[in-house]
Order: sequence, then C-alpha cells, then structure tokens
Amino acid sequence: MIRPHLAARASALAIAAALLLPLGAAAQNIAIVNGKAVPKARVDLLLQQAQRAGQQVSPEMQGMAKDEVVRREVFAQEAEKRGIAGQPDYKAQMELARQSILIRELFEDFKKKNPVTDAEAKAEYDKFKAQSAGTEYRARHILVEGEDEAKALIVQIKGGTKFEDLAKAKSKDTGSGENGGDLDFAKPESYVPEFGQAMAKLKKGEMTETPVKTQFGWHVIRLEDTREAQFPEFDSVKPQIKERLAQLKLQKFQEDMIKTARTDYKFAGH
Repeated sequence: MIRPHLAARASALAIAAALLLPLGAAAQNIAIVNGKAVPKARVDLLLQQAQRAGQQVSPEMQGMAKDEVVRREVFAQEAEKRGIAGQPDYKAQMELARQSILIRELFEDFKKKNPVTDAEAKAEYDKFKAQSAGTEYRARHILVEGEDEAKALIVQIKGGTKFEDLAKAKSKDTGSGENGGDLDFAKPESYVPEFGQAMAKLKKGEMTETPVKTQFGWHVIRLEDTREAQFPEFDSVKPQIKERLAQLKLQKFQEDMIKTARTDYKFAGH
C-alpha cells in the first residue's frame, strides 16, 4: 500500500515542478512582445551602462529603462519584418558597433587587470612634489602698450598714487587688473623669462625701477610676498593621480599593440 502512495506523491511533485518552470522563466522577463520574451538582463545592462557614465540609478530610472527596452524590442521587430537587417548599410554599421563594443571591453578588462597601486601613485606624487619645490612669489603688475606710458606709471606710484588703482584703470591684463594687478603666488618659471627674472630680483614691497619688456608689452612689477611652494596632501590628490596613471597605462597598452601589429599602414604623425 506504501508504494502507490509514494508514486502518486512523486507524480504530484513532478507536475508542480513543471508548472513552476514557466513562472521561473517569466520572472527573468519583463514583457512579451508579439510572442517574444524581453529579458530582464537587457534592463540590467542598460542600468550598468548608466552607472558607468556616472549616473545614479533611481527607481524612476529603472522604470524608464524598462520602457526603453520594450520600445526597442517593438521597433527592432518591425525593422526585422521590413528586412532592414539584410541591408548593406545596416551590416556595415553593425560591424563598427561590434568593434566598438569589443574595444571598450578590451580596455575595461585591461584596467581591471592592471590597476594603479597606492605605491605607484605615491611615487608619482613625490616626483611632482620635488619638481614643485622652491620659492613662490606673489606679485602685482600693470601691463601697458608703450615704455613711456609704463615709465609715467612708475612716477605716479612713487608720487603716492596707489598701485592697485592704476592697475584697475590702466592695465591691459584685465584679469589681474580687476584685482589691482594681483597675480597670486606662482614660481618665476610660470611666467615668460623676462617677467619671471625681473620679479625674482625684487625684495618684498619693492617695485621695478624701470619697465620690463615682454612679448605682451611693458610691465610695472611690484613684489608683495614670498613663500615656500605649497603642495596638497597626498590623500587629497590620490584619486586624480591614479586616474592619470591609469590613462597612461592604457595609452601605452594601445601603443604597444599598434607597434607589434603586422600592417603596411602608416599612421599619421609616425
């Protein structure tokens, strides 16, 4: 009497499993369009692409992604009906799209397998910090067209006219002129040589006795202050350094592939 009972139970379980299978499959689809299932995986991929682009995935965006995926299925089916997939232009564009996706995934795979380490970022930071060491100068200047005009400004300043006022009224460098000629802190090499050399010879509070000629015109320069070069803490710039190094690694990866490829093509600039 036991065996028929077990057989009946096994049969019932099999029927239940068979009924549940379509439900499980349906859970992986978001819609049926003209008898064809639209898989949820397409929505997930669309949202992943949005996240890669830096967008925040909200419930509203999830709904929009579902709408977009179903619309695409409707339009794609219509295109198939009309034979668009067999047209040469479509096939050519599909080949370009295929290459673009392959290349994008190749580069993403390279970046994942070749991450920039903290040690690499710190070494790059130390290199830039060493290059930036030295004295920074905070100067004001007034830029005018002619030497005589610059000489006249020096006379006015020595006579008691405020340097800042003349910079606002007379300087051709309107950016600094609006701030009374203030150029903020910078190293001498940040400027054209004639300007940087003249500025570095001044003491705090001193003004050039004669105008300084550069490619931009004639300058009257006054040194406001000096300080040791400032550099941000490593942790505050580490993300930017890592991003830059990642780009350099990827660039080298690309260049190495091109160098080793067997081709008769000559790239421009090489």
